[in-house]
Amino acid sequence: MILTITTTHQPATDLSYLLHKHPDRVQSFDLSFGTARVFYPEVSTERTTVALLLEIDPVGMVRGRGAEQNSLFDRYVNDRPYVASSFMSVAISQVFGTALGGRCKDRPELVTTPIPLSVRIDVLPVRAGEGFLHRVFEPLGYTVEATCHSLDDQFPEWGDSPYYSVTVMGTKTISELLTHLYVLIPVFDNEKHYFVGEDELDKLLIKGTGWLAQHPEKEQITRRFLKHQSSLYREALIRLVEEERLIDIEELPEPQQQEESLERPVSLNDQRHGAVLAALRASGARKVLDLGCGEGKLLRELLQDRQFEQIVGLDVSVRSLEVASSRLKLDRLPPRQAERLQLIHGSLIYRDRRLEGFDAAAVVEVIEHLDQPRLAALERVLFEFAKPATVVMTTPNREYNVMWESLPAGSFRHADHRFEWTRHEFQEWANRVSGQYGYAVRFIPVGPEDETVGPPTQMGVFERV
Repeated sequence: MILTITTTHQPATDLSYLLHKHPDRVQSFDLSFGTARVFYPEVSTERTTVALLLEIDPVGMVRGRGAEQNSLFDRYVNDRPYVASSFMSVAISQVFGTALGGRCKDRPELVTTPIPLSVRIDVLPVRAGEGFLHRVFEPLGYTVEATCHSLDDQFPEWGDSPYYSVTVMGTKTISELLTHLYVLIPVFDNEKHYFVGEDELDKLLIKGTGWLAQHPEKEQITRRFLKHQSSLYREALIRLVEEERLIDIEELPEPQQQEESLERPVSLNDQRHGAVLAALRASGARKVLDLGCGEGKLLRELLQDRQFEQIVGLDVSVRSLEVASSRLKLDRLPPRQAERLQLIHGSLIYRDRRLEGFDAAAVVEVIEHLDQPRLAALERVLFEFAKPATVVMTTPNREYNVMWESLPAGSFRHADHRFEWTRHEFQEWANRVSGQYGYAVRFIPVGPEDETVGPPTQMGVFERV
């Protein structure tokens, strides 16, 4: 089976930088089920095409399958070596993993640049019909062309086969394109070659962040990707529905400006960041996460402190990450500085193994943007799975809102806040979470503290015991 990617972006040879594959040589990659080869059929500044040729080892494919196939006959007579399937998806992740992850060391500015891309897949099994093919790709902004192959040209009366040569065209970043292919190609594959369990559920939700929750065919995509396993499918749908409102946050004009405008007279944002930095420094952390990093204000301060050797900023908003990259001037940082900092796109309500192994995490003015189901998901993602040694978390103190004359009674500080807690409510939640997941928590006031209503911001420092 073969997949080609073509661009007419100028210069088109930028494609080789994005994919980290040299256009002047054929490269081979040994996979558990065969060999993947990457080569360039055409290379010019006007038009460049890269090909991923996947050669399946049919004997190796059978070994170790046990009773997974229906019969001994099915094990040896099938279309698996010839059609794009879960094998192709795995090959994309292993051969183009750097590009899939949105990284490009030599030309980082290309990563976030949408370019015209055309993908041809020979062949794709579309047993649900050509209409399903269009319904899967077109809502993502692609144009689809499909040519159905007959079962046998010598016997036209046999009719058409379910196999199509498919061309998908759109203006996307290379990471977006590869992510869509990684998720959607297995959707047409009825027989995954790997075990489908919770790891595959996590992969689907991570790769689907920002687009799958709003896709009109999300139910079919989810059901087919997870091989019709009802328990996984139900959990995925619940979490996708929860994400829909989270995506809407990106549509709000200039997030955080409303809240910061209200708090500016007391420079609360600066005091908040100062308190968080002090707690992170005191923890002795070297590897730090900024979860919900927004436009990178805290990241800039972390980068200026040499104590922090590895800094990762995560946000659900692609727009905010683009602003952060621009403000931090990532493309102009000295190499040693640039190596310390990474921006990643993701959601705090899905388990993400990229967040594991860190000393500390900052969660600054984030939790109040989550409704209760998402907050419960964040608890597990942060304290059960990522489980950094220290978590520094801030959230507004609702009691203090009466101190701002410009804030109507009963209103929240930001239009997107789902709740704002009193000091008692935050402490009750934090004590429950810390006890459940093996942490101890202490509370620190941030900002000018009033005798009656307390400080404007409350901070909890969670330390794993």
